[in-house]
Amino acid sequence: MTTRFYFHPLCIEHEPASGHPESPARLLNIAGVLADGAFDALERHKPSEATREQLMLMHSAEHVDRVFGLVPDNGYARVDADTIMSPKSGEAALRAAGALIEAVDAVMTGVADNAFCAMRPPGHHAEPTQAMGFCLFNSVAIGAEHARRAHGAERVVVMDFDVHHGNGTQAMFWDEPDLLYASTHQWPLYPGTGDRSERGAHGNIVNAPLSVGAGSADFRTAIREVVLPAMWDFAPDLVMISAGFDGHRRDPLAQLSLETEDFAWVTNELRKLADKACGGRLVSTLEGGYDLAALGDSAAAHVRALMD
Repeated sequence: MTTRFYFHPLCIEHEPASGHPESPARLLNIAGVLADGAFDALERHKPSEATREQLMLMHSAEHVDRVFGLVPDNGYARVDADTIMSPKSGEAALRAAGALIEAVDAVMTGVADNAFCAMRPPGHHAEPTQAMGFCLFNSVAIGAEHARRAHGAERVVVMDFDVHHGNGTQAMFWDEPDLLYASTHQWPLYPGTGDRSERGAHGNIVNAPLSVGAGSADFRTAIREVVLPAMWDFAPDLVMISAGFDGHRRDPLAQLSLETEDFAWVTNELRKLADKACGGRLVSTLEGGYDLAALGDSAAAHVRALMD
């Protein structure tokens, strides 16, 4: 089993202002945890920047221009109330999208079995024409479309277990019958999307919202009874994960009660599906997770499950 780990120190230089929860310390923590000898078998790679054309697989040209036009020469620039950029934010976002492109290339060509991209800024809230929720570009959606365009993947699924619903990925997939988006998330919570009734134009959106305080049993039931059956029926050529660890009981931005072991469990379930449906092809990328200790523990559990 070959697992690739994509990380670039430039992503630490994306600084959305002091005290912001989506801080550089998140990546420093993950990099430190995965530097342990238990992870020596990881194939470590620094991704290149995505191209403008690759960003435009899922974003409008106007959106791309707007984001880069807002990058400040010094200090900070505010995209919205929650989304802030510093001088290196544009380059970091290009590396984050580039990591998904390269991870998809590696997995689709058999160079690696699976991959985890520890990059920031995150992406799943970014819509085709709007940056929001700490996100500038939707890296996982760009990776999914790249798999179709560059590698002929006919069906790609994104499973999102971040505590916040990935409104951006859902919007990008809504009219695409060969792209499936499945999500577990706290409801109600930001951004206010993700109701069970939101099914997509082709029944290709699967939302399994969880109530405030929901824990391991609720999460695992939603995965077993709602998410996995839809993914099995879809028969994907590639499985992708928006891996947010902010459903952990210690996370300060939400009120689910998941344990570290739940992230290992769901990763194993998704790996088993990928093994049987598409030769093990699986690409995961970091989304949320804001308690540093819980984030490090959960990311380590996720990667261990990928490495098996």
